[in-house]
Amino acid sequence: MPTATRRAAVLGHPVAHSLSPVLHRAAYDALALEGWEYTAIDTPAEALQPFLADLDLTWAGLSLTMPLKQTVIPLLGEIDAVASATGAVNTVVLRPAACGVSLAGYNTDVHGLVAALREGLSGAPAASAVVLGAGATAASAVAALAELGCTTPRVLVRSLARTTALQEAAQRLGVTPRFEVLDAFAAAGAVSRADVVVSTMPAHAADPLAAGLADRVGAVGGVLLDVVYDPRPTVLSRAWAELGGAVVGGERMLLHQAAEQVRLMTGRVAPLDAMDAALTGALAAAR
Repeated sequence: MPTATRRAAVLGHPVAHSLSPVLHRAAYDALALEGWEYTAIDTPAEALQPFLADLDLTWAGLSLTMPLKQTVIPLLGEIDAVASATGAVNTVVLRPAACGVSLAGYNTDVHGLVAALREGLSGAPAASAVVLGAGATAASAVAALAELGCTTPRVLVRSLARTTALQEAAQRLGVTPRFEVLDAFAAAGAVSRADVVVSTMPAHAADPLAAGLADRVGAVGGVLLDVVYDPRPTVLSRAWAELGGAVVGGERMLLHQAAEQVRLMTGRVAPLDAMDAALTGALAAAR
C-alpha cells in the first residue's frame, strides 16, 4: 500500500532564499516520515486567501514569512496565546473539522528568538535591550526579551507612524518599550551599551547603523542577533563582531523556530541535531 503524501511549505514573498525546506526535510528524514514533502511557494499577500481556501488534509501545515504574518490572522479559525499577544503568526497547522479543514495559527518566532539569544548570552542577564524595527518580527522580539527578563527595551524605528501595531502588541504583552526614531549615528552609543540588540530590519536596512558604530564606538560588549541570514554575515553583524561583541546569526533563530514548527506539524519531537547539521551544510555550500 503506497504511503500517503503529507505536504507542508513555506509561503512568503520573496521566498526563494528560504532555508526552511532544508530544515524541515532534514527533520522528516531523521524522523523517517515517509511521504512527507516540504516546498517553498512564492505567495504575495493578495494570493494568500485563495491559497488557503484550496488546502485539504493532505496538508500538515505552513510556515509563513513576510509579508504574511499579520495578513493571515483573519483567515484562521484559531490562534494560540503567543500569536494573539504578538499579533503575528508564522505557523499554520491544519486539522480535520466538520466543514473539512480547520486552520490554527501559532507563533514559533518567540521560541526561536529566546533559544537563539540564550545561545549568545550563555547565562548572562539581559537587563537592557534594543530592538531595531517595528514589524511582526519586532513584536516577537519584544515578547522574547520579556521572557528573558527585559520588559523595557528601546525600540528604534525609521518612522514612529508605523509603530501602532507594535505598541498594541506591547500592551497585550505587559511590557513598556520606549519608541524612538532611528538615527544611525545618534543611536550608535545606545546600541553599543545594550546587553542585547535584536535587529528585525530587512537586509541592508541597518547598514547605516553599522557605519555609525564603526565611526563612533570603540567597543561593544553585548549580544547582537540579526534575524537576516541572507546575506550572511550582515554588515551590522560584521561591524559588531569587529568591535568585540558576540553575534548570533539569524539562522539560529530560524533553526529553533523551525524545530517548534516540526513538533506542531508532525506531533513528534524535532531532531534538532539533524536539522542543525543540515543547516550548517547548506550555509557552507552557499559561501
